[in-house]
Amino acid sequence: MNSSCAIHEACTISHRVRKRFDDGTSTSQWQEAVTQNLFFSVGEPSGDQHAARLIAALQSHGGVGPELPWKIRGFGGPAMQQAGCELDVRLTDHAVVGIVEVLPKIRQFLGFADRAEAAFRAGDVDGVVLVDFPGFNWHIAKRANKFDIPVFYYCPPQLWAWGSWRLRKMQRYVDHVISVLPFEADYFSAAGLDTVYVGHPFFDATAEQQLDASVVSMLSQKRAPEDTLVAVLPGSRDHEVHENFPLMLETIRRLHRSSDRLPSTRFAIAAYRDAHCLWCRDQLRSEDGDLPLEFFVGKTSEIIEAADCGMMVSGSVSLEMMARNTPAAVIYRVGRLTHAIAKRLVRIDSMTLPNLMCPQKLFPEFVSVGDTSPAVEFLEGTLRSLIGDPYYRDEVATTLGGLAARYAVPGASHAAAQAIRERMPSSRQTIPWPGGTRPGERDDPSAGGRAGAENEERGQTKVRPAA
Repeated sequence: MNSSCAIHEACTISHRVRKRFDDGTSTSQWQEAVTQNLFFSVGEPSGDQHAARLIAALQSHGGVGPELPWKIRGFGGPAMQQAGCELDVRLTDHAVVGIVEVLPKIRQFLGFADRAEAAFRAGDVDGVVLVDFPGFNWHIAKRANKFDIPVFYYCPPQLWAWGSWRLRKMQRYVDHVISVLPFEADYFSAAGLDTVYVGHPFFDATAEQQLDASVVSMLSQKRAPEDTLVAVLPGSRDHEVHENFPLMLETIRRLHRSSDRLPSTRFAIAAYRDAHCLWCRDQLRSEDGDLPLEFFVGKTSEIIEAADCGMMVSGSVSLEMMARNTPAAVIYRVGRLTHAIAKRLVRIDSMTLPNLMCPQKLFPEFVSVGDTSPAVEFLEGTLRSLIGDPYYRDEVATTLGGLAARYAVPGASHAAAQAIRERMPSSRQTIPWPGGTRPGERDDPSAGGRAGAENEERGQTKVRPAA
C-alpha cells in the first residue's frame, strides 16, 4: 500500500471511531472503540458449530495486537451465542436448501442483509467472516465490499462441485478463503484467490467432544455376538427430517418384517432437536410397536461411535462417520424442480465428502426424486449387505480408518483463527484521541509528551492492505 492510500484509510478509520463519541469519551469507551470487530454470517446448524469453535479459538489467540481484543457479532445460531457472539439474527432458524425452499424467504433474507449493511455503514465492523450458506452470504460479501471491509470465507461454497460461474463472485467480493478440504484449496488457489488450507473443523468436534460413556455403553451391549446396531441419522434441518425419515422408517419396517429379516438388528435414531424427535415418533403406526428402535436427542456422536453401520442423510455428518470408521448408506430426497436444475449444474459424481477424498465410493448413496420405492429398496439392499456380511463391513471400516488417519486431524479451528489474525489489516496508523488528549491528561501540561506517545501507541488501528 502506498503512503497516500494508507493516510486515506487511516483518516477513514479515525472518522469511524470519532463519530461514535463526543469529547467526553471515557477510557473504557475508547478501548471498546479500538477492538477488532468481526461480523459473522452463518446460516446452517453445522456452520453454527464450526463458527462457535472458530470464535473460541479467536478469543484464545487474542486480537491482532495486545490492545486490540476481538468483539464478535452477526448472524448465526445458539452455539455461536454461547461462544460469545452477539447475535443480530438467529439465522440458523431460517436454514433452507434448494431453490424451491428459498423463494418464499427471499424478502426476509434481503431484510437481514440490509441489517448487516447498516452495521457496515456505521463503521462498526473491521472484518467479515462468512461460513458456507452462499446463497445468502454473497449478499453479505457484496455489501461488505462496498465499504472496503475485508471478507473471509471459512468453509467456502463448493464451487468445484457445481455452479462454477459463481467463482467470479468469489474473486470480486472475497479477500481470503479459509479452505477445509485439500482439493478445494487447490481449486481456489488456481483461481488467484488468497487461500489457506486448515483442515475440516468437524474433526475438531470429534476430537474435543466428551462422549456420554453411559449411552455408548448401553448402545454397545449385545445379547449375542451377531447383534448389530444401526445408526439412523435423518438430518439436522426440519425439511431434511420430514423428507428423509419416512424412507428410513419404511426401510426399518422391511428389514424387521421380511421373511428373511435380521432379528438381531437394533436401530438408534439420532434426532438433532426435541422437535425432530417428536415428529419422528409421530410417524410410527399402531402396528410399529414391535420395531427394535430407540430415539435419542443430542446423542448423534454416541450413536455413531457405538453403531456397526448406519443410514444417513447426506451432509457433513459423513465426515464424523468417516472419523469413527462407521460404514453407512447415504440418502437425500429432493424435489423434482431442484433435481432437474441440479442435474444441469452439478459437476461431481458424489454428494458425500469422504467419497470425494477416496478413489472408491466408501459410502453408497442415492438421490430420491418422486416415487420413494427405489430409495427404500436402495437403503434396504445396502443395509442387508452391511448387516449380513460382517467381513465386508469390517473391510469398509478399515478403509475408512485409513482415510481418517490422513484427513481426520484436529486443529482446523485454531489454524483458521491464526489465518484471520495474520490477514487482518496489519499496517497501523495513529488515531488521535477525541479532543486531542486522553481523559485525565487535558489539564496537565507536563503530561503532553507522554500523552502524545501513548496516544500514538494506543490509538493505532489496522488499515486494510492494498489488493
